[in-house]
Amino acid sequence: MPWHATLDLAYTVESARTVARHRHRGPLRILQSLYPEGDAVCHNVLVHPPGGLVGGDTLEIGISAEPGAHGLVTTPGATRFYRSEGATALQHTRIRLAPGARLEWLPLEAICYSGCRAENRLEMDLDPGAELIGWDVTALGLPAAGQPFETGSLLQHITLDGHWRERGQIAAHDTCLMDGPLGLAGQRCVASIFLCTGERLARPRVQQALDSARAVIDAHGLKASAGATHPNDHVVLVRVLAPMVEPAMHLLRQIRDTWRHTIWQQVPQQPRIWST
Repeated sequence: MPWHATLDLAYTVESARTVARHRHRGPLRILQSLYPEGDAVCHNVLVHPPGGLVGGDTLEIGISAEPGAHGLVTTPGATRFYRSEGATALQHTRIRLAPGARLEWLPLEAICYSGCRAENRLEMDLDPGAELIGWDVTALGLPAAGQPFETGSLLQHITLDGHWRERGQIAAHDTCLMDGPLGLAGQRCVASIFLCTGERLARPRVQQALDSARAVIDAHGLKASAGATHPNDHVVLVRVLAPMVEPAMHLLRQIRDTWRHTIWQQVPQQPRIWST
């Protein structure tokens, strides 16, 4: 029987402290709120106890933040899309930020096992003055474990309401996409990190975000397969291809740290669970 789990997570400011309140249905939970950098930023870990999705499973995640709140959400492990006999497994995340709110959406990778039928949707709606640093990391199979992505598909959908919309399908049988020089070129990890804003980014901040990201890329081993761009006045975006997750995630964490420092003037702070 398919699982259908929902989680609603809301950040508010109470007595100068960002507070997280949540409710859930099914196997989708938030662990204890942590404050490793003081009351202003609330860190949370999103947990899905079954550890993966099979055909027909649905995870619905809703995250909101009120004015002045700053939340950080990560996960303890990868999201796993397992083999399906026909039905699609769906993870759908909706983020809504009020003016002046900030969110860091930093889940670990989504792994697409051979034979999966997966859909991963991220929808963001940011009011003027709201900002988000987030990433999306997809692993196609487990090549290091001898489990290639031979069959199956992933439908990826990312939107920033009114400003950015992308929708793409990766199918294992599409050899031009999977292995062609204009596609994934044989790489099996596809990753993006993005800075999104609810109001137009001033040109100096855009250039600062691009320059700082490009400095990190130029010093990294994935320099040849990563790039930073500015598709519109509300988004700065870095994309990277890698043979596996670890080097891509290493690059994304460095860019997130430098954006936090240069764009938000905040000391880079790693979620505690990343070091456990």
